[in-house]
This record gives sequence, C-alpha cells and structure tokens, in this order.
Amino acid sequence: MRPWRTARPNRNIGLIKEIKDAAYTYPVRHLPSVMLSQKSIFVFSLMGFVTASPSPTRDFDVGYGPVLPGHSVDAPKNIEIFDSSYAEREARSIMYKYAPAAEYLSGIGLNPDDIVELADRYSPALGDPESVSPPSPPGGGQNSGLLVGSSADAQAEAATSSSNPASSDFSSFETTAAAGPGQMPLRDEVSGVLDILYYGPALFGTPSQTLTVDVDTGSADLWVPAKCGNCHGRQFDGVHSSTFRPTNQDFSVTYGTGRVSGKVVTDVVSIAGLTITSQAFGSVNNQSDEFGKQPNDGLIGMAFGTIAQSHQPTFFENLIKEHKIAAPLFSVHLSRHEETGSSVCLGCVNYNWTTGPVKWHPVVSKTYWTIKMDGLWADGVRAPTKLTAAIDTGTSLIYVPAALASAFYSLIPGSKRASQYGPGFWTVPCFSVKQIEVSFNELRFAINPRDFYLGRVSASSTDCVAGILSIGNGLPSNLAIIGDEFLKSWYSTYDYGNGARVGFWPDVNK
Repeated sequence: MRPWRTARPNRNIGLIKEIKDAAYTYPVRHLPSVMLSQKSIFVFSLMGFVTASPSPTRDFDVGYGPVLPGHSVDAPKNIEIFDSSYAEREARSIMYKYAPAAEYLSGIGLNPDDIVELADRYSPALGDPESVSPPSPPGGGQNSGLLVGSSADAQAEAATSSSNPASSDFSSFETTAAAGPGQMPLRDEVSGVLDILYYGPALFGTPSQTLTVDVDTGSADLWVPAKCGNCHGRQFDGVHSSTFRPTNQDFSVTYGTGRVSGKVVTDVVSIAGLTITSQAFGSVNNQSDEFGKQPNDGLIGMAFGTIAQSHQPTFFENLIKEHKIAAPLFSVHLSRHEETGSSVCLGCVNYNWTTGPVKWHPVVSKTYWTIKMDGLWADGVRAPTKLTAAIDTGTSLIYVPAALASAFYSLIPGSKRASQYGPGFWTVPCFSVKQIEVSFNELRFAINPRDFYLGRVSASSTDCVAGILSIGNGLPSNLAIIGDEFLKSWYSTYDYGNGARVGFWPDVNK
C-alpha cells in the first residue's frame, strides 16, 4: 500500500484496453514441433535435461545488466521539477510497512505455511537451469506468449481448454475453474515522472461484485472496504452474496500513511478467471482518511502467507493448494508512464514482456520475496554491500541502509544530501551518471535513468533528486527494499517452487 498525493475521482468503471498479448496455454509437452526444432535446447532445459541455455538475443555485460546506449539524456532544462509530496509520504510509510521486518526475517511471529513444499510437488515451473531464454513465438508472430511449466493434471486440462483472457472492462470479468494461466490487467496511476500504483480487477461474492486491488508483493493480506462510512469508491456488500461467511476474527493492518481495520470474512474470490470458493480476506469497515485519495478499492498482498495479519493463506497460495494454476509462480510486468499495459500473469510467464533470458535468485526468507543484494553501481564502479533485499511491487522507489547510500553517492561527483525533503533524500547533477545498477548474487541489473532521476530541484537548478533513498533507524540494518523504479526495467517472476526463488527477465519497456 502506498501513500497518496491528492484526492482523485474514482475511475474503477473506466475501460482499459485488453491485454493484447495474453499468454498462450501451451504446456511444455504440447509445444508445437516447429518450436522444438528451433529451440530444442530451450525446451529440454525446461524439462530439466540440460543446464545450458541458448545465447541471449541481445548483448549483456559480464554481470547480465543490459547496456542502455539508447536511453536519451535530457538537458536539465527539459527535466520536470521534482514534486516531493508523494515521495516524502512513501519514505515515511516504508518505516511502518516494514516495522515487523526484523522479527519476520529472524523467523519470529510467523504463521505456519507449507506452501513451498506443496509447490515443489508441481513439475518444475521453469526447469532447474540458471538461465532460460524465451522461445520464438508460436507461428513466428510477435504477439504470442507461452505458458511455461505445469503439473501433469493441469497440462492435460490446459491443452484442451482455452485461457480466459483478462477483460478490458473491469466490470465484465469472467471466471473459469479450468487450470491455466490468468492474465490480470493493471492500471498505472501516474504522477509526473513517478508511477504511483498498479491496480487491477477482482471479483467477490455470488453474484460477483467487481472491485479493484493494488498488487503488492511486499505484504500478504487481501482486503476490500465493506460497510465503511469513511471509505470512498466501491465497497463489497456481503449481504447480497449467497456465499458470504462472516467470522469473529478482527483484522487490522497499518501501512504508515494510515490504518485499515474490520473483520476477517470468507467468500468466493476470482481474479483473472481463477477462483477460490472460500477465500479469507479483510472486510474493512474503517480506514484512515488518506486511503480515500487512492483510485483503487482495496489491496491484494502477494508475499508469503507467513506474514499475513489475517493469519490465513493468501489468494495465490490457495490457487497453488487447489491446483488451479499450471505452475506455482506469477509474473509481473509494470509499464512506464502508461495508464494501461501492465499485467500480472498468474501461474505463467508472458514472454511478450521479455527480451532476454531469466536469472534466478534463491529466496532468503519465505516472508517477503527476499534475495541477496551485494552492491550498487554508478557507471561501472561498485559500492559493495551484503543485504537482504525485499522485491516490492507496492513501493515506487529504492531504499537502502544509510551507510550504503552514502557509499553509493560518494561515487557520483556533486551529490548532496537533500534534507529539505526529509531524511534519506539525495540530489545529484542531472543525468551525470549514465549507468545505474543493482547487483544480486554478483549479477548486475541496470535501472533506466528515467526512473532514477526524479526531477530537478528547482527551475534554475541543474541538480536532480535521485531515486535511491536511505532508510532511517528502526528497520534492520541489512534490509533493502527494491520497488518499481527497478521493476519497470525487469519483468519479474515469483516462483514458490524450486525452494522459492525470484527471476528477472529484461523487460520490453524502453
């Protein structure tokens, strides 16, 4: 959950364009023969027979981060002036959102969860190789996707049933019980140079009621407003759902900018054509005023259920448990400064959003989606570190410990602390650094400069506010939070199988 800048009219009824490139539902063993002949190494690697992958189709440096020669460097006068309102609020909210992180990462206060063991019973989602390249699209077209990996039972169903593409209308969203991938379209809330929030449609109850939810890999609870006097936008009405079941369990989550509270309830929930008939979620009857300024209705947490405040399995974990998806993973594409085009692929990878091979990173703690981080880079020079990084679609910027931030900005001549925006902010000469990278497990991943430079300090200044902030006291000294600033350059896959891991593919975003 993110803080919000100004009140906006609710736009949930508005149409968004249909996801053009919905993933094909070809299980691995049913791949067209032409694909087998063209990409046999790729197919065999999916089946676990080889560990090599084809050569990437684009040039990568030794650390895998793509060289970005095509990124234009705007003259300082053409860069927008930094609007600090949202960034300041997010910087404060991070402290609250991750306040329990020290205990969670130490294994304290976690809910029991066997989801990784269950996921490992699936056939390997993307095989065991360190690197897998996307295949040529079926038929040679450029708008074809591929479902990768599936359980034996799901393969048979997926081969004979068509995928239910995500509707372009949030209010007309069909469901199906057939195993297969689900494409969840997302809308991007844009403010200046910042992509504030990505949210999409979900169906609740019988008959179904459509609400929208923020997709957040940094938390693990699903909630929507219901009988909430101080809530804005759409609300869930359990009275008119024949499958609604109340409980006496209290529900409360604090996100920093505010708090939501209510009761845990159960009902039918469907997202992208995938349905859980008795999903627990928070029925929120009270929320802080700040939440009324957001365009979405509720939130879906996609982290591990071990940290769920409801103490219940997440929606996606229930999809795994009930074998409603072909592979125990989901993938996220985040557009840059475009209201439509982003999506979540539930149980699948959509290769239309990728331009190169994946690199996998083992999950460090099955709480948040955490991986090992070992450096920040400025034009090929490294500020080394040893951190646990939480990959968080619900956060816009990047947050690192103060010591690493100081070391990183010492690599950039002219960098300065920017206390006028609050603790943790820095400024640098606009576009003075051409290549900003983060390294995980000794592999480097580039950040698009347009996402790093947040705007000029003033109309007369040639300094820009930078998108890597330092975390204050109160959070673990070894924690980093990697938000959408990074993820817009990297299509990300979150795999519960293979012991749990996160994969990054070069994204098609320019």
